[in-house]
Amino acid sequence: MKLGSVLQFLDNKSILVTGAAGFLAKIFVEKVLRVQPNVKKLYLLLRADDAKSAAQRLQSDVLEKELFRVLREKCGEDFSSLISDKVITVAGDITFRDLGLKDSELRDQMLDQINVIINLAATTKFDERYDVALNVNTLGTQHVVEFARKCNKLTVLVHVSTAYVSGEREGMIQETPYKMGETLNGAMGLDIDEELKIVGQRLEELKRDGVPEKETRIAMKELGIKRAKVYGWPNTYVFTKAIGEMVVGELKGEVPVVILRPTIVTSTYREPFPGWAEGVRTVDSLAVGYGTGKLTCFLGDIDGIVDIIPADMVVNSIMVAMTEQAGRPGQSIYQVGTSTRNPIRYRRLQEFALRYFTTNPYINKKGKPVKVGEVKVLKNMDSFHRFMTLRYLLWLKGLELVNAALCKSFEGTCNDLNKKIKFIMRLVELYRPYLFFKGLFDDANTENLRAALRESDAAEADSFCFDPTCINWEDYAMNVHIPGIVKYVFK
Repeated sequence: MKLGSVLQFLDNKSILVTGAAGFLAKIFVEKVLRVQPNVKKLYLLLRADDAKSAAQRLQSDVLEKELFRVLREKCGEDFSSLISDKVITVAGDITFRDLGLKDSELRDQMLDQINVIINLAATTKFDERYDVALNVNTLGTQHVVEFARKCNKLTVLVHVSTAYVSGEREGMIQETPYKMGETLNGAMGLDIDEELKIVGQRLEELKRDGVPEKETRIAMKELGIKRAKVYGWPNTYVFTKAIGEMVVGELKGEVPVVILRPTIVTSTYREPFPGWAEGVRTVDSLAVGYGTGKLTCFLGDIDGIVDIIPADMVVNSIMVAMTEQAGRPGQSIYQVGTSTRNPIRYRRLQEFALRYFTTNPYINKKGKPVKVGEVKVLKNMDSFHRFMTLRYLLWLKGLELVNAALCKSFEGTCNDLNKKIKFIMRLVELYRPYLFFKGLFDDANTENLRAALRESDAAEADSFCFDPTCINWEDYAMNVHIPGIVKYVFK
């Protein structure tokens, strides 16, 4: 594999980024502007009703984030002119054909100029409503591919998926495609039109029966989980992302395609500075719960491998992969993670969190430091339910009786305990498949890409590094990641 210069590839390119207000998208945009200011245009697709609303979202949800501090310092007074010269805000929505673009002149300009499309638009909630997840992660992907096929100068489409489209497989999981109709458990072939029909029928039933919006939302979430499990996926998110990959494979035609599958994405390792994070992600929700005192017990394999990868490494892999694939019809798949090259186990993360929050306790809203201890980790659902019943649920019922007898004198305590129990149970329900995950993600394609980068240019190999073997987990956890999520994520 021979790789050209990433910086040269970015020079004078017009790039469309969907889901531009998302975590990885912001990091991608910042890096392009910082390392290659000679990029021609960055078209940033933001879900908005009109250009004014999209421009407001660009400012509040993207440019005003601390992520852009280094670029602002580098550009000084020229930052605003750089943005106005290079960035074009696009109001749209991938759930509609032609990405929901209402400005026909802008649409024609994009179709004529765009060289690269980075599809980062997605809903990542594990228990998202099925109608929403199917519209965004599956139909939205279809609309992006259809738009890509109309672009006159397109050289590559990068579709960012997730490594966990694998479902709950064990052993080495290969960098291979999923094909339309393929399932994980031998059920009848998957058909998108049939799934859309099922969604439509269920919504009609709920509407006909006068079901309130809150109950409708719950029903559609339950439908998503049910349909996912029929075909062998554990939740709505990975199910609809897997179908999205199938759509890319079916519809790509002659468009050069990269499907990039990151594992669990965490805070930045190095760029633009260490520790930037946004939003509560899988592992981070455990850290937030633990540090704030809400999480004292949990379920899982404490010796299992947790496959995490810093966000800036994911973005670097996107840039290198699109450079390699550009102009070559076909599809390449890259799994970007750490489980095969530099694995870390849940036990070590637990140790790091205990050490960090013991030394640097979180200060709660009452101004008091939260004292943490070692989390009780249960090995199966039966033991977990027994523990929760004896430790919390019986205590809560007794407390509620006392509260009722004493004119609600313990109302606050009851509410706090109830919230704590619901928090733990929700985390367990959402993340159970991954707390016992036995798979390792093969990254042979990704390693070949890293090797090509190292052989092509030493400076670029450093600038666009996505080699997980360089991560010192103790240093990253104690000095980068946990401090980062405390600063940017804790509320």
